[in-house]
Amino acid sequence: MYDDILVATDGSSGTMETVEHAVSIARDNDAVVHGFYVVDKRQYRAADADAKETVRQSLEEEGQVALDDVTVRAEEAGLEVSASMEEGIPDKAIVEYAEREGVDLIVMGTHGRTGRHRVSTLGSVTERVTESAPVPVLVVHIE
Repeated sequence: MYDDILVATDGSSGTMETVEHAVSIARDNDAVVHGFYVVDKRQYRAADADAKETVRQSLEEEGQVALDDVTVRAEEAGLEVSASMEEGIPDKAIVEYAEREGVDLIVMGTHGRTGRHRVSTLGSVTERVTESAPVPVLVVHIE
């Protein structure tokens, strides 16, 4: 039923629960796991001029750690995995990636970051993806 499963990660603590669901579905379907992290350009563009590059670099490092986690877990399950990082607006980049790569299912958590980050990104990335995705979206409830 599913050949390519996109697991969108933001590096937050609840992400591994989402990854576990994606890996389980991928294992049941012998599917490829696509780990995907978006460097939110709004975050570093909003920073002071002196801090922009530091913020961007920090987001990229955070993204690499998150993608490494997805890769390790998928490989431990014996699955093929693709890990990608792109710069953009998270919900738009996730939907565009799904369309471009022919993904059959998107797996995301109910929420990632909280507090200031959530306010600064103007709402739920997951909500916007579910409204515009061309494929089914599995939303994993994160405690």
